[in-house]
Amino acid sequence: MVTIKDVARLSGVSISTVSRVINDSKPVSPEIRKKVLEVIDETGYRPNDVARSLVTRRSYLIGVIVNDLSNTYVAEMVKGVEEVGKMYNYDILLCSSYYDKEAQMNHLSLLNRKQAEGIILIGYRFDEEIVEKVNEYNKNSIYFTRDIKNDKIDHVKIDSHAASYEMTKYLINEGHKKIAFISDFEDRGSYEQDKIDGYKEALKENELDYSRVFVAGGRRYNFGYDIAHEVVAEIENITAVFCTNDELAIGLINYLFDNGYKVPDDVSVVGYGNYKESQYVRPTLTTISEPYYDIGAVSIRTLIKKIEGDKDQPSVVELPFSFIKRDSVKKRD
Repeated sequence: MVTIKDVARLSGVSISTVSRVINDSKPVSPEIRKKVLEVIDETGYRPNDVARSLVTRRSYLIGVIVNDLSNTYVAEMVKGVEEVGKMYNYDILLCSSYYDKEAQMNHLSLLNRKQAEGIILIGYRFDEEIVEKVNEYNKNSIYFTRDIKNDKIDHVKIDSHAASYEMTKYLINEGHKKIAFISDFEDRGSYEQDKIDGYKEALKENELDYSRVFVAGGRRYNFGYDIAHEVVAEIENITAVFCTNDELAIGLINYLFDNGYKVPDDVSVVGYGNYKESQYVRPTLTTISEPYYDIGAVSIRTLIKKIEGDKDQPSVVELPFSFIKRDSVKKRD
């Protein structure tokens, strides 16, 4: 194994000079820096993380707590976090809580013991107790979540109201006058409610009287399948259904297929999220796309900039959504 002593000997400089180049702690002439970096590249030398942390008093570690890594979109966010973190020479410690608050608390305690310099929280449910614990540890943090609307915390967001409004307007422009919405819960303090408000605003602006919000028991496919019988009970009054996420939409489509209804001939169905599965279901799903990789990448870049002392970084970053038109909508005369 190549050591820092070997790098110093091959570079013709002292160990302390090599250390200054690696840690960028004190000025070194461009010629010496270039020589040391060339030797490091040639020998494949990697600094000892423990020794580096003792010298710099930094861990170069960022903790990431997610609710459910099995979701494809969460995996995309984590990919963005890992790749950008690597570019900045930060290590990532990934923790999955599966919506369990006790597990989240334990992960926060672990990250504090590991002296993580920052924390990223990705998921749906992080209640106020979790936010308070993060603040108690006095660490830089950034969130991406559906449930928390709290301008006192740093977060990355999508304009859910505008996205829902645009999707509803699209359905209206396709001739649909009776559009239902499937939510997974209603809460005035959430981005989910922003979606419902965007849906209702588009209906109101176009003077459409029909407005129906079905509330499913959860976010996964099976809940979309389970709520579908309520939709079918009103099928004569509905020409399109806007689902708050793609999983609910796919569950609904499967139920309709199993019970003799055709999408989009009998009823159009749209989703939100552009999960990978939405392009493989038949018919392929029209949906709102969120930039999941960019959410992760922007989150960690913003966090690292703040860790490094950049006070100009925004506390709230809004990323754009896009519209994905596929085969699950039929134009009505």
